Amino acid sequence: MSLPRHRVLIADDHEAVAEQLRKLLEMEYDVVGIVTDGNSLLEAADTLSPDVIVSDIAMPGLDGLTAALAILGRHPDVRIVLVTVHDEPAIVRKALLSGVLGYVLKADAGDELLPAIREALAGRSHLSASIQSPLI
Repeated sequence: MSLPRHRVLIADDHEAVAEQLRKLLEMEYDVVGIVTDGNSLLEAADTLSPDVIVSDIAMPGLDGLTAALAILGRHPDVRIVLVTVHDEPAIVRKALLSGVLGYVLKADAGDELLPAIREALAGRSHLSASIQSPLI
């Protein structure tokens, strides 16, 4: 008898990127949905009950960080991992202070996304190794 797999929701406005993420994540997780904008992310978080949300920051409508703040306010047990091209320390700091547990650069996602999700599920933070410390 196998253990139930964690449920993951993906949010990225680039279909090709979302599909790559889905293929990577399906090895370990049940991908319960893919959305392409922040407003759809809010709705899907409410209806699909994911354990983890993997979201881009730059999306139409609500950006991923604003959506993450709203989701964490309504669903504090959801773990959020951002996958983005934005490596500016101020954005990383804002994300971590808001309750996001993972911050992975898209260039590092192949190697770091699965470990970041594992850490998030354990309640620990994970930053891409190539991100300079946002706390300086």
